[in-house]
Amino acid sequence: MAAASTVRAAGHRSRRLFDIFVAEIPWTVSSKELKEYFSQFGSVQRCQLPFDRDTGFHRRYCWIKFSTPEEVQNALQKDSHILEGSKLTLKQQIRRRRSQRKTQSE
Repeated sequence: MAAASTVRAAGHRSRRLFDIFVAEIPWTVSSKELKEYFSQFGSVQRCQLPFDRDTGFHRRYCWIKFSTPEEVQNALQKDSHILEGSKLTLKQQIRRRRSQRKTQSE
């Protein structure tokens, strides 16, 4: 049981390392297609597309990690991102220092 909580904690930490949160992803789009699409803005290091255990479908959102801050800005500067006829919603992830997280949770 301790191993499972360690894995969950590592997963939460890794999400903070992503650059962009993407929402409103069509059900038919895969993580491979997302990586291919966002690679036009730079080198995509990672794409995390979570799935629902009960339905087997992805949850229609993901996190994208780019190699450099310039690549993040390239993606964010584009007016609209459309995949399979659906407009994606992008938000830049805010990186917080540990001291800031502790202060906000108290």
